Amino acid sequence: MTTVAGQVARTLSEYVSDVFGLMGNGNAYFLDELMDTGVKYTAVRHEAGAVAAADAYARASGRIAAATVTYGAGFTNAITPLAEAVQARSPLVLVVGDAPTSGPRPWDVDQVAIARAVGASTIIVDRDAPAARTVEALQRAVDERTAVVLAIPYDLAAQPATTEVDVPSLRNPSPLEPEAESLLAGAQLLAGAQRPFLLAGRGAWLSGAGAALGQLADAVGAVTASTATGRGIFPDQRFDLGVTGGFGQEEAMALVREADVALVVGARLNQFTMRFGELFGPDTRVIQIDLEDGPTNPIVDRYIRGDAARTVSALVEHVHAIGTPGDGWRDRLPGLFDGTYRTVSAGDGMCADARLDPRTVAARLSEILPADRRVVSDGGHFIGWANSHWAVRSPDRMLLVGTNYQTIGLGIPSAIGAGAADPETTVVVTAGDGGSLMALSDLETVIRTVRRSVIVIWNDAAYGAEIHLYGAWGLARDPMLIDEVDFAAVARGLGADGIVVRTPDDLDLLGEWLETHERGSVLVDCRISQSVRAPYQEEILAVNTK
Repeated sequence: MTTVAGQVARTLSEYVSDVFGLMGNGNAYFLDELMDTGVKYTAVRHEAGAVAAADAYARASGRIAAATVTYGAGFTNAITPLAEAVQARSPLVLVVGDAPTSGPRPWDVDQVAIARAVGASTIIVDRDAPAARTVEALQRAVDERTAVVLAIPYDLAAQPATTEVDVPSLRNPSPLEPEAESLLAGAQLLAGAQRPFLLAGRGAWLSGAGAALGQLADAVGAVTASTATGRGIFPDQRFDLGVTGGFGQEEAMALVREADVALVVGARLNQFTMRFGELFGPDTRVIQIDLEDGPTNPIVDRYIRGDAARTVSALVEHVHAIGTPGDGWRDRLPGLFDGTYRTVSAGDGMCADARLDPRTVAARLSEILPADRRVVSDGGHFIGWANSHWAVRSPDRMLLVGTNYQTIGLGIPSAIGAGAADPETTVVVTAGDGGSLMALSDLETVIRTVRRSVIVIWNDAAYGAEIHLYGAWGLARDPMLIDEVDFAAVARGLGADGIVVRTPDDLDLLGEWLETHERGSVLVDCRISQSVRAPYQEEILAVNTK
């Protein structure tokens, strides 16, 4: 008869291929059993890294992910990335140790309450049905697209489990069909539009709606764009304006305001996507397709609840049946073809303080980095550079970690999961100096486990977001500053290559490294100026000073 921890490990191994974790008292028996299952286990150096890596794995692969940490301090160390995974709607199971069934010890905390506080539910296994409880956790993670905690009480882990029969299999959730009346009303709005605009987010990508969105754009002659997490979803990029919000080009965002009908698919319409309410014009009729019970923004005129791929495909059929006014809006916009709406500033090379203009670095890196890159972006002021300048082939190739929970420090460990999900692709990390200092423990893990990685550090010797917001308001700057760190030297000490970039020409060294290294890690320490504020930060500053 198998143990409780053994049944959890064996059941989990039926549905996941990778587990990311850090061993401790609470999960020692689970990990011992897991080693015999054939699951690939990646050891990280900090508990936050375990959950961040699993989250990134889920986003990059589209599959359910798993992480494991011990109880108590190990669990509380993992809370920030757990909150991020919940906010990002990543299907993830976190296997943890828990207080014994005899009652909490002096060092135990109420882990169920802590998880609940960040939106994660907890399933506690027992001797009677550990396999069934494991499937229950997996099913909840898949059905609700969320992170679920699976807790093993410490005194039960090595105990024999009761024999189980008829353990349910994991079910794939059925796509939600749209309601016919709402579907027809939406189709009529789109078919009659003179200036139709389609905006797609990560939800559209997760449902596989890319091809249908391309067909709908062609049917109505629409201009298209995406959210930051939906970039690359439209098949025909000739008519695409890129990312909406602060990462978008100003002329492109002005064009969006001219749309008379906008269809939003699988996007929450948060304040950043919406440019703090300025994305659409006052007369734009907005249709939204999503899985929520109702619209996610009060500007929505017509809400269609349903699976994105099925709903958009049905709209295509309805629009063809209704007919459209004639030539599409996009055919009357020469700027779509000459680059007017997609060109962003490449900066001035060097700034007055003799440090790099980050826009120049971003533009040059877009040319040097491999085209098939998978980008992992930490949170921070610097997100404006990669997201404005670096194109990716599909939404799962630009992972924005930390932005959902408004945190920094998860970028480096997230590269571990991205590398495990797609070992043959070059993983590119884009991170600030502040967040990177938080995550240095798992820089070693990236170097050890990712086949080929480029870690770009935007080193302005400061917490950039604070400099450009609170510094602009005249608050004390000293708490916003960081003593400049030689990250390249740190990387070399951990076994990677390191390049310090002080001029644009120094970036040629990265090009040479990429030409000569099929595997390995290189850290690019870019000494950028604090004087250049990202356009999206200008929006935030303007909103907060009204």
